[in-house]
Amino acid sequence: MYNVEVSHAKHKVYKIRYHIVIVVKYRKKVLYPDDRISFLKYILSEISKRYDIIFETVGTDGDHVHLFVNAAPKYSPSQIIHITKGITAKEIRKEFPEIKENLWGGEFWSDGGYIGTVEDEVTATVIRNYILRQGSEDEKRGYKQFKLSDF
Repeated sequence: MYNVEVSHAKHKVYKIRYHIVIVVKYRKKVLYPDDRISFLKYILSEISKRYDIIFETVGTDGDHVHLFVNAAPKYSPSQIIHITKGITAKEIRKEFPEIKENLWGGEFWSDGGYIGTVEDEVTATVIRNYILRQGSEDEKRGYKQFKLSDF
C-alpha cells in the first residue's frame, strides 16, 4: 500500500498531494515510443531531486500525462505545474528534436489541464486506480504507468 507518511521540513510537517493532468499541445501522441517515456521518467526524477516535489505515480497514453504528486507547502499548485511543464518540455524537445515537426507553434504542453487536491488515502487509491484505467481497451494496452520508486 502507498500510505504516504507526513513529510518534514524546517519548522513544519505536511502531507500535500495533488492529481495533475497535463496535455500535449494539439493532443499529439508524441510521448511514444518507450524511449521517450523512459526519458520523461528520468526528467521527473531529476525534478524530484532538485525540488520538494515527489511524482509518486505517473501515467501517459502519449497525448497527456497524469501525475500523482506529493509537494512541499512552499509551492502553489500552479508553481508545480509551471516547474513540471517548463523543465519537461525543454528537456524532451532537446533530446527528441524531431518532435518539433508534430507541434506547429513550438509549444510542447497545452495551456489547459487539471489539478485537484487529494485529501485521504481512500481518495488517493481511487485516483491511482483511475490513472491505471485510462482510455479504451486499445489505449490501455499502450498506456504506460510507473512509479518513480521503480528506478
